Amino acid sequence: MNSVVPVPGSFRDPAGAVFECDGKIYRTVSHVGAKAFEAVRATGFLDRMVSQRRLVGLKEVTSPEVLSRFPTAVHVLEHPKLDYISYPYEWCFQQLRAAALHHLDLCLDALAEGLTLSDATAYNIQFTGPRPIFIDHLSFRPYVEGELWLGHNQFCEQFLNPLLLSSECGISFNDWYRGRLEGIPTPAIAKLLPLKARLSLRMNAHIFLPAMLGKGGQGDAVAQREKKNTHSLSRRGYEGLLLQLKGWITSLKPKGAKATVWADYADGNTYGDAERKGKRELVRDFASRVQPNLLFDLGCNSGDFSQVALASGAKSVIGYDFDQGALTAAHHRARAENLAFLPLFLDAANPSPKQGWGQSERAGFSERALGDGVIALAFIHHLAIGKNIPLDRVVSWIVERAPVGLIEFVPKSDPTVQAMLRYREDIFSNYTIDTFRECLGKVAEIQTETVVSNAGRVIFEYRHRAQ
Repeated sequence: MNSVVPVPGSFRDPAGAVFECDGKIYRTVSHVGAKAFEAVRATGFLDRMVSQRRLVGLKEVTSPEVLSRFPTAVHVLEHPKLDYISYPYEWCFQQLRAAALHHLDLCLDALAEGLTLSDATAYNIQFTGPRPIFIDHLSFRPYVEGELWLGHNQFCEQFLNPLLLSSECGISFNDWYRGRLEGIPTPAIAKLLPLKARLSLRMNAHIFLPAMLGKGGQGDAVAQREKKNTHSLSRRGYEGLLLQLKGWITSLKPKGAKATVWADYADGNTYGDAERKGKRELVRDFASRVQPNLLFDLGCNSGDFSQVALASGAKSVIGYDFDQGALTAAHHRARAENLAFLPLFLDAANPSPKQGWGQSERAGFSERALGDGVIALAFIHHLAIGKNIPLDRVVSWIVERAPVGLIEFVPKSDPTVQAMLRYREDIFSNYTIDTFRECLGKVAEIQTETVVSNAGRVIFEYRHRAQ
């Protein structure tokens, strides 16, 4: 076996940690977490959640060779390796809401089994396509009658508060969430909410009262309240609290949500029907020949070409876009069609960095976005012209994502680029198809060039020379 590599994001939990070895994922259970894990496992709850695809799978390791790699562990579990790890600050509103509801449903079902969750971090949830899945088996423990929900503040900061920022204030949460990995502080969201929010009982219960109690203090406001008195929360009260939050979060919608510039791009762009059909045919042919296990769709818009790729041989697609309307449309498409398609928020000029403790707890975009194929259609001009990124750097950055791919060059004569240049000086003398061809040729072999629009858009297929 290869060396055991700790997964950086799992070091905080004394009950156990996650490791990667020989392409497999293992979770150790320490002496600290063994008793609770054994009690939870004995109920059969974990196996039922796995069978319902709400919890990532687990298998007790019995191989002496594997166990010898973890000499201090009481138990070693093997988990299936997920195609891709994403973070809450890369999700759209609907994905964060789905993750919050998934967490609450697990809490409710666990409570019915005499179990509870020890925390409420959004990082314990990942997505397989459009569906959330819980990944931390050691978060479950036996429920203690009368205990308060000590994860309440964490749930608010990482789920409720970001959703309220969007639904009540009309502000996307992604940038703030990325800047503060723990989420949005309750005292901060309390200051931003409109005055009418103070008339809401649930706003007072989950936002304003905890913000007042936590002012100037550290840690969980609910935990501080517990220390100040002897009040307890009955199981029925605990269940009612979870149900109240579930109903509230289900009703939340982004404030002022409406069609944005790119949300309906696939159906309302400057292509004619024949041109759009030709573009889909290129994607279909590429996916059928390459059969990528993991395909990246840069500038995925509503997911039209991602869906074509999935129907033609791609096993899984991760899409990226900066437009919230487009991401919403893509997420709805993925859910409605049950696609292995995960659209994520990305500002390609400022992608998610390595961050957290030691700048390694959360992997950066470049570490994670390495696949078998990439399509970058109507994408390059947004960076080269919209963000002033030199063309050669844009091309190299895309080619680094996968060994083969399709890249579309949109010339200055195209109406979209003309609109981008309408109110700014054209300083892009090197933005030409010849320069693009030269840049791509330096880092890959150009396989084909296909004109796909009357305005001169061209899709290039490339392959790394090493391939």
